[in-house]
Amino acid sequence: MVPYDHSESSKKALKMAMNLAKQNEEIELNVVMVIQPQYPYGLPYAYAFSYEERVELGKSQFETSQHILDEVMEELQFLPNKTKTFLLEGSPAEVIVEFIKENDVDFVVMGSRGLSGVKEMFLGSVSHHVVQKATCPILIVK
Repeated sequence: MVPYDHSESSKKALKMAMNLAKQNEEIELNVVMVIQPQYPYGLPYAYAFSYEERVELGKSQFETSQHILDEVMEELQFLPNKTKTFLLEGSPAEVIVEFIKENDVDFVVMGSRGLSGVKEMFLGSVSHHVVQKATCPILIVK
């Protein structure tokens, strides 16, 4: 499984996972993208927007994410392996860990955002959370 967010580190992780998958055609490669509701101007509060505005923002974010995953599928089509993409919604770290558990994922290749020191202590990171909570080995790619 590869958690994918279109960042440079997740692109590197996808390449690494594709190279690993090429070693054994029986490996199934799942790419998971998690969208989290985002509001303009840094406002995290849903009540700041009307229901219609929230629906429109969500549709736009979903369409953009689906387009990115379509591009990923174009890359994956050259693999002889079984591949799937998933577009999920929620808190990325929590959704990824839940996906791992529910789908009996046996190996994860994911990118590192590079948070360190004080930033990570206060903000945390998706990769750090997944490493701590996952039930399978995790390969972090920088």
